[in-house]
Amino acid sequence: MTAAGTGETAALLRVAAAQPETTPYDVAANAQSHAAIIRAVGARVVVFPELSLTGYHFDAPVVSPSDPRLEPLVEACRETGSAALAGAPVAGDHIGMLVITGEDVAVAYRKIWLGNGETERFWPGAEAASIDIDGWRLGLAICKDTGVPEHAADTAALGIDVYVAGMLEHPADRDVISERAKRVTEDHRVWVVVASFAGSTGEGYEETAGGSAIWRPDGSRVASVGRDTGEAAVATLIRQSETMTFPLA
Repeated sequence: MTAAGTGETAALLRVAAAQPETTPYDVAANAQSHAAIIRAVGARVVVFPELSLTGYHFDAPVVSPSDPRLEPLVEACRETGSAALAGAPVAGDHIGMLVITGEDVAVAYRKIWLGNGETERFWPGAEAASIDIDGWRLGLAICKDTGVPEHAADTAALGIDVYVAGMLEHPADRDVISERAKRVTEDHRVWVVVASFAGSTGEGYEETAGGSAIWRPDGSRVASVGRDTGEAAVATLIRQSETMTFPLA
């Protein structure tokens, strides 16, 4: 799948792993909070956590790519030249990742490895997926996918430059995020970008881990944030990275 780009490989790719404030079930409000972060970070790619547009609720309705409530996201991407990757339940009862550009919205990926309780509502996706942005190939993952070496291997086989994941973890499991990311870098020598849910959400997650971060292919962490909503880890992906991390107003 190809998102908006120049058709040539860019030397740099500025990426953000964001932690928006999420209102349960309220796609319209969440689209606005996502859009605010997109405008604030000024990144070519902005990654959001698992089910970021609805919150982690197994009974949340499916979000269609044509849903008019997503228009603020499209508009923000149009203004900034960004592509956003946001989480939502999608058709077929999958946990999905939407790719939003200034032109349209599409389902980019469906989670393959489902976590505890998710199988009561959702079905696993069928295959690994990637998107191309400015000549960079981004492999896509959602939460438990990152804990399955087979998933990273299948995704890396697509010729990816970056392994991108939306996640959700309890605070006690925050170290799991970096452990999985480092394993992917060790096995496949690619950049890893993880957007991890912050704040409170459903299905027993009264608190979440946050800790969104970006890792170089050598396994070193180049940018990270804490547990607060409204934060984003931002890095420019290149052999010699210029990075920055900041809370958003």
